Amino acid sequence: MNKISRFTLLLNLALFAIFFISISGCNKDEVTSPTATTEDEYITNIAIQSTDGSNDDDNEVLGNEVLDFSEEGAVFANENELTGYDSLKFYGRRVTGTSVSTSFTVNTDTLKTLSIKRTITGNFIIKGYIGGSLDSTVKPYSQEQFRTATFKRIARSQNFRLNWRLLNVSAVDGQTITPELGKSNITMSKIEFYKNGNLLITLNGPDFTSNLFTTRFLNGNGIMNVKRNDNIRVKVFATSNQSDTDIVAFHWSRNAFGFHRIAFGMTSQVLVGSTYERTYEKTFTIYALHRLGVFNAFISASTRSSLWNNNPNMFSSTYMGVPYRVSAF
Repeated sequence: MNKISRFTLLLNLALFAIFFISISGCNKDEVTSPTATTEDEYITNIAIQSTDGSNDDDNEVLGNEVLDFSEEGAVFANENELTGYDSLKFYGRRVTGTSVSTSFTVNTDTLKTLSIKRTITGNFIIKGYIGGSLDSTVKPYSQEQFRTATFKRIARSQNFRLNWRLLNVSAVDGQTITPELGKSNITMSKIEFYKNGNLLITLNGPDFTSNLFTTRFLNGNGIMNVKRNDNIRVKVFATSNQSDTDIVAFHWSRNAFGFHRIAFGMTSQVLVGSTYERTYEKTFTIYALHRLGVFNAFISASTRSSLWNNNPNMFSSTYMGVPYRVSAF
């Protein structure tokens, strides 16, 4: 090898070494969110969007809550439990836009709590048969949902991600705002989850953000944990001003087989003054191919006219969301 070739080789190696060292040095002190210049901005970013897409971090429930409730349009009315429109074939929400606003309710050097409000617009799409002919209705709607998230400082470094961890996250509380206010017709007061015959958790309403889930990382009980093939029973306690039976449904996240929704059956009804106290129940099995990770499950209660009346001004729904983890063990 001549002197010029040897010199060129050594120079290239030296430049490569300098480049590698400079990259390593940058990564060491890297601030994980390039748009965040303060810790408050970083925490706000974490609270409104997914962190890394792994779907196995408790933070993921915050950013995924809109997608976990989006049916992307009318989907099959599971199990054909609903009959009569003359018959209902498909229905579902298609999200067309979202906006989010946040505010700190606690903001100290060691603890920060964010109130998160999401405003969602979309179309509620219904397809069914009237007089033997297929008919479709589109009901534009807007809904608001709220959730809180608290972060705790665990370190002091230039890397924001290493400084803060999610301490707890609340359940989601939501309702339609237009064309009708959801809670003006229906409120859910309590929801019970049973796993394999045993009471797993009780969530209290009507404001479900009062239910907090402390992460296991910070010595809490963690979010609701289930496994594939677990038997799940859900019981919903609702108050309604509707004489027609409301439609209560359980929604869980889009997965290997698309979006899943199951209608509940009403198990009791008592008229108290001018309102109805009703309970709804459903039992199902976590399917064997459910993805592992962290998700949000939603329960909605809608007036019967929301589905069975083709008037676009009749859509009233209240809902809540609960975080859960599907684990292998």
